[in-house]
Amino acid sequence: MRAITYSKFGGADVLELTDQPDPHIGPDTLVVRVKAASVNPVDWKIRSGYLEGLIDMQLPAIPGWDVAGVVEQVGLDTPEFQVGDEVYGYVRKDTVHGGTFAELVAAPVRTLARKPASLSFEEAAAVPLAGLTAYQAIRRSAVRASQTVLVHAAAGGVGAFAVQIAKELGARVIGTASEANHEFLRSLGAEPVTYGEGLADRVRAIAPGGIDVALDFAGGDSVAVSAEVLADGGTITSIADPRARTEHRGQYVWVRPSAAGLDALTALFDAGKLSVEVAQVFDLADAAAAHRASETGHTRGKVVVRV
Repeated sequence: MRAITYSKFGGADVLELTDQPDPHIGPDTLVVRVKAASVNPVDWKIRSGYLEGLIDMQLPAIPGWDVAGVVEQVGLDTPEFQVGDEVYGYVRKDTVHGGTFAELVAAPVRTLARKPASLSFEEAAAVPLAGLTAYQAIRRSAVRASQTVLVHAAAGGVGAFAVQIAKELGARVIGTASEANHEFLRSLGAEPVTYGEGLADRVRAIAPGGIDVALDFAGGDSVAVSAEVLADGGTITSIADPRARTEHRGQYVWVRPSAAGLDALTALFDAGKLSVEVAQVFDLADAAAAHRASETGHTRGKVVVRV
């Protein structure tokens, strides 16, 4: 099969289109013919060597955790799926090695769900990691109707999902973003505020009673600012800053593969209650360009690779 691989850490130029053996199938594993994959910031952070020691690696590695495709082969104990089923998933394994930037990927059944019928393969590939991150952060924070929720980086891949899910739960949502993305946030149902110096004052101006839940998808000083505007009994949840848990008695979330979580997202998509934005689509051979686009940090929506 054709796959993107890298044999050493470095910039996007270490990514190469190579021929690799077809993936091995296990008893609780499916082989999926990949239609599309997407780039997440963790992909190029791993490739650059920033997470060496935190995540086990086996080089040469095929990058990518997000996938949308068609079941090509089923394992001995995978009754949930049949050959030909359209699926999507967050295919994170114990070791970074056989990822989704390939024509075929071996995916543990626990990482997959049926693809939303309302989404194309490219759109579906943009969902799993970011969508599950938002879904799990909101569930861990126990967001409910009538609460005021502050979403940092609300126009990003994770933040945009969090805005929509929190709104569906009946919460009031305030989202931080650059002014260029304010209209986009309004279209999702959020009240936009500009990030940067003076953010706490701007949040207090529109939410003088304080924030019930702060969701940090940005890092930096987001946790500190959130603490300034938090209402009594409020909670801070972060995917970027462990101090949310260690210093503020909140939550630190490292997203986990979850078929049940993907099923919940599928239901929201197919009910018309959730949408996904794809910023750019690249061919597999142009995976390096896709990584570079993601590394700019200025894309609204997800960067997708079509296989």
